[in-house]
Amino acid sequence: MINIYSDNNQTALQVLWQNIANMDNTIILTEDFNIRVSDWDPNFIHHSSHTDDLITIADSLGLELSPPSNPGPTRFVDNPCDTNSVIDLVFLPPDNTGFGQHMLYPKIHKPSDHVPLIIEVGIREINTDINIWSIKKDSKEEKDFITSLVQGVQSLDTSAIRSKANLETLVQQLAEG
Repeated sequence: MINIYSDNNQTALQVLWQNIANMDNTIILTEDFNIRVSDWDPNFIHHSSHTDDLITIADSLGLELSPPSNPGPTRFVDNPCDTNSVIDLVFLPPDNTGFGQHMLYPKIHKPSDHVPLIIEVGIREINTDINIWSIKKDSKEEKDFITSLVQGVQSLDTSAIRSKANLETLVQQLAEG
């Protein structure tokens, strides 16, 4: 997951270009790209060369611009001479369940000048290992487990902890005990 804030010099794009080879398995690229362009901001009639760079970076990561389900400005300005803009974006894999489903919340943007983006990102099952172990509360198993844990902690020889490796060995002994 990559969360961006890019300054007016597009420093974030430069960093992304320099590190793109190390960013495999990116499931979301989002936030303030500071690129105002007619492709996503209907109130802006110009095109920026930075847009092409951003789209190329996203494409190389297998991501596409995900339109919000309620389009609108993502940055509000206090100066009446300026217009609100769309500079906060979400790029997702097009097959992600959250694609085109994120929401803008313009009513709660204060004190920030940026609108909160609410995004639900589907994470592929193949990337997620989850083990859930549980013991019923107030059961005999819970009491036995707590007693065993307390005894195990009390019996640890903590004088041998002189390095991270020693600590990891002790923790492994406790887990196996």
